[in-house]
Amino acid sequence: MATTGGQALSASWLSTKLGIDTVLIDARRRAGELFAIRPSGSNEWRFPGWQFDEECRVKPDVARVLAAARDLGLDSARLNTLLQQRSGMTGRERLLDDLLDGRVEHVVRALTSA
Repeated sequence: MATTGGQALSASWLSTKLGIDTVLIDARRRAGELFAIRPSGSNEWRFPGWQFDEECRVKPDVARVLAAARDLGLDSARLNTLLQQRSGMTGRERLLDDLLDGRVEHVVRALTSA
């Protein structure tokens, strides 16, 4: 499978790729097992491709951050806002960049302190 990279995927695309019903995908989103954002003015949730590996499974580091966000009661909009914030006082990296580079502990600490 080609990597989904920075693409935002629809529930119907995931349904086809994973061979599961969109209702189950939505249930996983509501349970915090899949990260999705709803663009302004849209009725459709979009699932950022960066959370998936080559087999379209949620990457373990992402799953850990999603679990931490769920435990902290962060909804997807708040989590998205936090992931887009700069990671430190200097530099241009965001928390999302840290997550994708494997600095999961740093991301979890940042979510906890937010």
